[in-house]
Amino acid sequence: MSCMPALPPTQMPPAVGTTVAYIHAHLDERLPLDELAHRAGLSVWRLATVFRRHTGASPRRYICALRVQRAQRLLDRGEAVATAAAQAGFYDQSHLSRHFKQLCGMTPGQYLARQRQAPQAA
Repeated sequence: MSCMPALPPTQMPPAVGTTVAYIHAHLDERLPLDELAHRAGLSVWRLATVFRRHTGASPRRYICALRVQRAQRLLDRGEAVATAAAQAGFYDQSHLSRHFKQLCGMTPGQYLARQRQAPQAA
């Protein structure tokens, strides 16, 4: 069960489509906004504006949401929170926890507790 809403599909301009594809292919790497803009052939400001218009999120928030989703899958497979944080591309467990709570409304520990309770309640 993912706490992340799906991004609505939109017709994206090539620069945004290329950026999204690059983000997905390189999610485990550092993704500085200036590098993404350079690859898209746009200024940082223009990329941020066009990206947000077509994805509903800034590039940074989009990347963070994908990393939180990856952490959720790792947690669902039984990985420890610290391990999931590192494998999902966060600096440490507290970095994951902060973003996880912001996007999902609960900490990774609360998410795990809820996941453990769900099969028993059904």
